[in-house]
Amino acid sequence: MLRESLAADLIVELPNAVRLQRLVQTLREYFNSGAVGLLRLDDDSLRPVATVGLVHEALGRRFVIAQHPRLAAIMASREPTWFEPDSRLPDPYDGLLDNHAGEPMPVHDCMGVSLYVEGRIWGAITLDALHAGTFDSRAREELKRCTLQIEAAVRVTRLEQENRSLRLSRSDIQDVRRPADEGEILGQSEVLHQLLNELDVLADSELPVLLLGETGVGKELFARRLHRLSRRSHKPLVQVNCAALPESLAESELFGHVKGAFSGATSDRAGRFDAANGGTLFLDEVGELPLAVQAKLLRTLQNGEIQRLGADKPLHVDVRIIAATNRHLPDSIRDGLFRADLYHRLSVYPVPIPPLRERGNDVLMLAGHFLELNRARLGLRGLRLSPAAERALLTYSWPGNVRELEHVISRAALKQLSRGTSRTLIMTLEPEILDLDSAMGGQGVVVESPLEETADAPFQPLGEAVDDYQRKKILQALSLSGSNWASAARILEIDPSNLHKLARRLRLK
Repeated sequence: MLRESLAADLIVELPNAVRLQRLVQTLREYFNSGAVGLLRLDDDSLRPVATVGLVHEALGRRFVIAQHPRLAAIMASREPTWFEPDSRLPDPYDGLLDNHAGEPMPVHDCMGVSLYVEGRIWGAITLDALHAGTFDSRAREELKRCTLQIEAAVRVTRLEQENRSLRLSRSDIQDVRRPADEGEILGQSEVLHQLLNELDVLADSELPVLLLGETGVGKELFARRLHRLSRRSHKPLVQVNCAALPESLAESELFGHVKGAFSGATSDRAGRFDAANGGTLFLDEVGELPLAVQAKLLRTLQNGEIQRLGADKPLHVDVRIIAATNRHLPDSIRDGLFRADLYHRLSVYPVPIPPLRERGNDVLMLAGHFLELNRARLGLRGLRLSPAAERALLTYSWPGNVRELEHVISRAALKQLSRGTSRTLIMTLEPEILDLDSAMGGQGVVVESPLEETADAPFQPLGEAVDDYQRKKILQALSLSGSNWASAARILEIDPSNLHKLARRLRLK
């Protein structure tokens, strides 16, 4: 019955996500499981690609195999692996089974099997139950018999993905796995799905791309995806943080210089354009470039040539430009801070990155990713969100976007641990410890107005009131940026060097 049901789905044309979701749902019903997870191997980790019976944030978790002995045992065997109900090996899903009462439910019965596609290990399927004895010897034998059908469903999904890649006219595309140091774009929201589809098509072009979005939305990750899927992926991706370039050195950093071009130039030096030749140059916070450098950048975009500082002859370079900014550049053009002609060159294809507040349940997936990172870093048995904490995350406006979410989860885990919670228990984070602003109904961070003074408060001279307000704004920006001064300067929209000077004057440094 089970194998017939799995086989029937193989001959029906279904979207990949639907096919895999039906697979785990069928297994859950047949084996009377509390939860089923289909996990794919990515380097040294297993990532859920379809689950049923687990909290939504579980989809964002990445289970490092070396940190989870049960998963390691499943991956080490071609046969189904079952764990005794009294096994002392921690279960990666402890506290993650979906439970309407909101209590962290430990797993009491667990089995799983590794999956192979075309002779290579692909991942695993896991089944978990709250009641001991759910998976008897008959259940384990049935899982063994239907493993081939499960692998066939995975194989069909993979073939469809490869066919889609071919339709994008990428003869050199390689699957499947991104380098671990390039980061991962997590989410299943429709707005993110549309954006990724757009980037997949755009990657194959040579057009300049301008990534637009608020601070913390992850513009760097999207730039890396564009490069990785492009024909230039075998060449360098060179990133330049334009906001961190001192004005006096910006031209030399981008275009290079020759010996003797200025005091201290004791030898020839190649710039970032040279380093990116044949590949991609990512100009982050391009709106911060000095006007003089903007003019030289425009000439490079027009004729594909750079001229090193102090050199007589130009050099030809073959570089694709991806730029990013959190500014509204038309306003900068109006204020005389950005060249209109350069803007039109860079924005041949503008791509708005949606803020986190517009991505729905992606907030929970990303939270799950950060929860698992902190669980491993702090050596905890389990780290989860209460249902109330999930609601708080979903209703908050996230002015600092993904970066702020990461810092909120990290701080909350440390606070909970500092209160004496045992590392051997499943640690649950409640809304209070997340330190979100509930008074605003999830509309952002409250900033007290310097004009609102109570009758009992002493009157402040204007200079002192302004200083106090500036301190509050700087501390707020530092909180949103995780104490990163360069990021705080971007949030405050001031020059980093001016921020450091102001912080010293206000005795914040």
